[in-house]
Amino acid sequence: MTLGHDVDIPWQKLPKRTRQWILFTEDRPTVPVYAGFSAAEVRRAISRTMEPSYMGTFVGARRHVLDTYASSQSARMKARAAQFMQGVVCPSCQGKRLKRAALDLTVAGLDIGEMFRLDLVRLAAALDASLHEERTRTEDRQIAAERIVRDVVARIATLVDLGLGYLALERSTTTLSPGELQRVRLATQVRSNLFGVIYVLDEPSAGLHPSDNDALVQSLMQLRDMGNSVFIVEHDLQLIRRADWIVDVGPGGGTEGGYVLYSGPPAGLEFAAQSVTSRYLFANLRREHRALRMPTAWLQLTGVQRNTVHDLDVKFPLGVLTIVTGVSGSGKSSLVSQALVELLRAHLGNHAPDGAASDDALLALPASAATGRITLGLERVRRLVHIDQAPIGRTPRSNLATYTGVFDHVRDLFASTPAARKRRWTASRFSFNLAPGRCETCRGEGTVQIELVFMPTVFAPCPQCHGARYNAATLAVRWSEKTIAEVLQLTVCDAVAMFANEPPVARVLLLLVSLGLGYLRLGQPATELSGGEAQRIKLATELHAAQRRDTLYVLDEPTTGLHAADVDRLMTQLHALVDAGNTVIVVEHNMRVVAQGDWMIDMGPGAGDAGGTIVAEGTPTSVAESATGPTAEWLRAELRRA
Repeated sequence: MTLGHDVDIPWQKLPKRTRQWILFTEDRPTVPVYAGFSAAEVRRAISRTMEPSYMGTFVGARRHVLDTYASSQSARMKARAAQFMQGVVCPSCQGKRLKRAALDLTVAGLDIGEMFRLDLVRLAAALDASLHEERTRTEDRQIAAERIVRDVVARIATLVDLGLGYLALERSTTTLSPGELQRVRLATQVRSNLFGVIYVLDEPSAGLHPSDNDALVQSLMQLRDMGNSVFIVEHDLQLIRRADWIVDVGPGGGTEGGYVLYSGPPAGLEFAAQSVTSRYLFANLRREHRALRMPTAWLQLTGVQRNTVHDLDVKFPLGVLTIVTGVSGSGKSSLVSQALVELLRAHLGNHAPDGAASDDALLALPASAATGRITLGLERVRRLVHIDQAPIGRTPRSNLATYTGVFDHVRDLFASTPAARKRRWTASRFSFNLAPGRCETCRGEGTVQIELVFMPTVFAPCPQCHGARYNAATLAVRWSEKTIAEVLQLTVCDAVAMFANEPPVARVLLLLVSLGLGYLRLGQPATELSGGEAQRIKLATELHAAQRRDTLYVLDEPTTGLHAADVDRLMTQLHALVDAGNTVIVVEHNMRVVAQGDWMIDMGPGAGDAGGTIVAEGTPTSVAESATGPTAEWLRAELRRA
């Protein structure tokens, strides 16, 4: 009752004015807080003017939600706050963001807000038409208009050539994929006309359909021909074949790599004996051929609406491996990773785990939810697992060992040693998150933060534990001649040999090796992992868990950042999931993967508004033989190589 509002009265019985104040007040009044007091005791304390435990601040419900959403570091807290928020189009500007005075001016009959909503192809056409719309322009104004329009259209043409013609200028950068964002940056450089520059690109083909690679290569060659040097980190064999010079590093990953196996023109790589890349480029390694599986049932969606997908009816076969293909921007992710996942979660009642949603995704309000209905097959799906490339953790405290559960077993092993039992230590003693065992100087971080005046903050190894994270007493306990800190420094491959007789640990480690992650350290911080590595770690964790039939697995571009040899390892594990009685649906551009599917759905025919429909579906062989379009063309070429 401190502020005149009795919180013991049921909400529905409070006066409307009081409810409005509690929900929407922007004031932050201070109130006395009596720790441990009941409501009646608080009232008596106030009436007797007793000294409070401390003075608190009351925050209105609306302000609390907004502050939590804006400042919380927890994805779960952000998601919880987002449940009380609804993004709606501004009723004043209709989402155009500008004042009425700015919107009163039009070009080609469109105000600036309407132009920003056009995809780049239609925007270029509208600007071109604007040169002829006004006959009353003076000669000087006409010349100025032509110069502006020609420059803008030329910039748009570069983006269109890179396969981004389906984007609109109002598209938020937080909704762009890494591949799209990289191509936008590349377009700005192509138009800069600089020379003598070294450009470094990391996986520029990520998210690109093979038919879009030609435009990418042409842009890269244009940069080269302007007098620049272009360095590319790449796994796409099509792009590698068109390079002028190849540097092949290996022979393995992590500690097994780091050696230059070959440096020279592409043709010479054929004779690099240790090169795995050479075998895929020149030896044409055969894919594993499997008998096609037949669907056990069908999952039918009707009236699906999400982004570029409009009123689509689609059937996904259950009990098989389905690959969803299509040119970049054709609506594959909108259909599978968004619409299908959202509709299934609504029926199954499960939600994304903590950390699955990125801050960028959460901040993208308002977001249009998927609409549509599942009309068939829902009873055959008991569980949904969406394995995306979101980080497995947001701080260095989260690592490979903790995420997979390996570290729980390792700590139990250390707690079972005679030295630990003698001290009556439990597994919690060997956690770097808890006070008894961790180094208190760095609080288990392994590094300390150093604030430098007028310079960026730096991190240095802890001077007390030297990066080990644990105090000296904890490090005195050894299992198999190693301390707990030394175990965390082991690579997965080294740890396999060490824990060969510990099945709970060995099973997970062997799965990680089979997915090509043997080079990672057990204590590798989550912040150092790529999206592809995080996705494979999630897959290994799922494979290690108790297998249940009738689970639907959804993966979006799982081959991003993978060498062809790692792609084959990944496919072996995906086939194992299907063989266990589950369904796997993969959004993918890699034709080597598409050719190994039991069923495929090709979307298109174009990108953006020109996509969102199913242009072909069936077995990969039948689509390659009967369908037209870029996917069928590239798939035919892949099947001929088999």
